[in-house]
Amino acid sequence: MKRFFIGTTLVSSLLFFIVPVFCQDRDRDRDRDSYYNQSRDENFWRGRLFDRIRDDIDRVQANTPTFSADEFRLTRVKQELNELQRDATAGRFENKDLDDVIRAIDRVVADNRMPDRDRRLLSDDLNRLQEYRGHHERYYPRG
Repeated sequence: MKRFFIGTTLVSSLLFFIVPVFCQDRDRDRDRDSYYNQSRDENFWRGRLFDRIRDDIDRVQANTPTFSADEFRLTRVKQELNELQRDATAGRFENKDLDDVIRAIDRVVADNRMPDRDRRLLSDDLNRLQEYRGHHERYYPRG
């Protein structure tokens, strides 16, 4: 009887301390998921297209192994995106530059190893860039 009581007490104590640890883990994931669950409507994108895409690239890159082909492709996207933004801000829009960014992101979506939700984020970014192609003057009007 004494062994039973000690065993039950030990198991109860372990559960008492272990269960809250798992709950904290779940809450941490919930905070991380809030990035993916935010509304990405027109207000989300307005005036910050390149910044939003860069944020998505940074999020994917944070979970990518360093010194890998996946990281190289992401670095390339950021470089192309920076050049496009610099030129667009200066009023020099070139379809070729936009095509370079779209191609670079498309390669990341096709070739990089990443969770499906990251792939969906980048696919949404590709769609936004396609829209930007037809309406770039609304983002950075000249003169």
